Amino acid sequence: MTFLDMLGAAQRQNQSLLCVGLDPDPARFPAGLRGDAGRIYDFCAAIVEATADAVIAFKPQIAYFAAHRAEDQLERLIRHMRAVAPRVPVILDAKRGDIGSTAEQYAIEAFERYGADAVTLSPFMGFDSVQPYLKYHGKGAFLLCRTSNPGGDDLQNQRLAGVDGQPRVYEHLARLAQGPWNLNGQLGLVVGATYPAEIERVRELAPTLPLLIPGVGAQGGDAHATVRAGYRERDGVASGPIVVNSSRAILYASAGDDYAAAARAEALRTRALLEAARG
Repeated sequence: MTFLDMLGAAQRQNQSLLCVGLDPDPARFPAGLRGDAGRIYDFCAAIVEATADAVIAFKPQIAYFAAHRAEDQLERLIRHMRAVAPRVPVILDAKRGDIGSTAEQYAIEAFERYGADAVTLSPFMGFDSVQPYLKYHGKGAFLLCRTSNPGGDDLQNQRLAGVDGQPRVYEHLARLAQGPWNLNGQLGLVVGATYPAEIERVRELAPTLPLLIPGVGAQGGDAHATVRAGYRERDGVASGPIVVNSSRAILYASAGDDYAAAARAEALRTRALLEAARG
């Protein structure tokens, strides 16, 4: 199955638009695990098991593993995801952005070492920094487009002089991803939930691309506004799929021994909000 096939199957099977982001911070683990980076796998595996039937995707953030020398735990975790939730795609949140042979190595890391189904990329070095990932048939690549952080305005929201209509940078990128860059139908875009009007604009420019939307939960993005702005459906099938990510609100729903059960309850609550908005 391609990444897009897996995404559609997971949405239908789990009736969900929710992605659980795995950003493990040992300092925030429950009391029995707190401060122990050697227990990152144990913490994340419990979250995965508790939420596997409630999500459209899982999104491990590689920096949270690499900072604690836990890449081997990430490899083990992704293998565990395959066993527990074989039809749920894994998006490696790496935000890589480089060219030539370096990009080829990052693609090997994402798709061969970790076996991810999709990866997040920074596209600001141009198409040749994206192309090596597209050589992996069926894999997905989400390009940063209009991110939820305030500093996104510094570049993404600036207008491009000399380009027809003077589009903003994020608008130009959305057009490229929908059009000439999307050689094999593998691209998606990252747009922040804190900017629903701009999600709607990206959807207008890229009507069929999957959108990865972080910012619901701890960052304060509105679930209803996010779905209304980004999700499109035709004959009961998503024609413009969205993957709405929540990380900290789910991972750290409880600091006690019931952390996995609390994570499940928060995931189910968020899934219900998203489904209600989908209507």
